[in-house]
Amino acid sequence: MDKKNKKSKEEQEKNEKAEDSELVEPTNKEPARNASPARQSDDSHSDGHSDAGGEKSEEPKKTAGGEPVESIVSKEEEYLNNWKRAMADFENYKKRQIESQKDLLRYSLEGITMQILPVLDNFHASTDHIPEDQKDNQWVVGIMHIQKQLEDLLKNNEIEEIQTKEGDEFDPKIHEAIKNDQKGEKDEPELKNKIEKVLQKGYKIGGKVIRPTRVVVE
Repeated sequence: MDKKNKKSKEEQEKNEKAEDSELVEPTNKEPARNASPARQSDDSHSDGHSDAGGEKSEEPKKTAGGEPVESIVSKEEEYLNNWKRAMADFENYKKRQIESQKDLLRYSLEGITMQILPVLDNFHASTDHIPEDQKDNQWVVGIMHIQKQLEDLLKNNEIEEIQTKEGDEFDPKIHEAIKNDQKGEKDEPELKNKIEKVLQKGYKIGGKVIRPTRVVVE
């Protein structure tokens, strides 16, 4: 009986210890459960601070050399605009050079023409008074041929004769009125804007009159 009582007591003590251990385990686990929300809140706070700090400390993009990308883009635009402006200036320069060369050629041609015209005037004065019965002579044909060569030389260099004939309206832009001495008038007659006679042919280069036509006006 005593042995049985001892065994029962030992079993009872074991059961009590087991129950006590079961009761103690939940108390040990509760702090861990309570600690997890705190950790989550700390983590959330730390994440929030890092995000907020990231937005505030955001810096502009930079190149490998450390120079801001925006400044490089603005410089590229400036260089491009300067290049376009330089190209436009160069094109204008080439146009001016072409025009100046044309003007130089025109002026030099005008100077040579003014030296040739008196010679051509002498030919015209000679051939205009050749008698009809001598126009077929060889020397007359030779003179007319030389006169034609000079006239073709002027035409090939874009030197045009100002076409004027008797009865045309007087135009001060291309005509020069000469006093009519044959009528014995000391003063210029009252102009009627009609050309009575052509005394000397006029010429122009590219629309520019280099010598007006000398005429007698009624």
